[in-house]
Amino acid sequence: MNKNLKNDFITKNKKAFFDYEVLNTYESALELKWYEVKSIRNGHVNLKWSYIIVVNNELFVKWMHVSAWKTLSNKQWVETDRIRKVFLHKKDIIYLSWKSKEPGFSIIPLELYFVWSLIKLRVWLAKWKKNYDKKQTLKERTMDREAKIMMKKYL
Repeated sequence: MNKNLKNDFITKNKKAFFDYEVLNTYESALELKWYEVKSIRNGHVNLKWSYIIVVNNELFVKWMHVSAWKTLSNKQWVETDRIRKVFLHKKDIIYLSWKSKEPGFSIIPLELYFVWSLIKLRVWLAKWKKNYDKKQTLKERTMDREAKIMMKKYL
C-alpha cells in the first residue's frame, strides 16, 4: 500500500466550524462513481453548503459538489451536485435520524479524507450557534491572534 495515502486530508467544511457547535462525530463511507473518485483524488470537491438528510433510515449527502473529471468525454451528462449515499452503522443512523428531528439539530458533513486508499467522510451531529456565540468565537480568534503577535515581538 502507498504510505502517502494514509490519513491524507482532502477538504474541510470551514463554514460548519463557524456556524455549528459539534456534539458527536462519526466516520462514514460514501457511494461514489468512478469519475467522482478520480476528481476527489485530484481535490476537485467542495463541501461548503452540503448537508445530510435521512430518508427511510438511510443517510444521503446533498449539495456536495464534485467537479467533472477533466478527461471525461461527456461532461455535460455528469451530475456534479447529485445526492450520494452515506454508509454508517445502523444504530448510528437511527440515533442521528431521531436527534435531527429535534429543532436546532443538523447532520453536517465535516471533512473528506483518505484512510489508506479509501475515501472517508467525517459526519457531525451539530447544533446551530446563536449570533452571540458566533460573535464570541470571533472575539476569541482575534484575541488569540493578537496574543501570538505579541509573543513573537517579545521573543
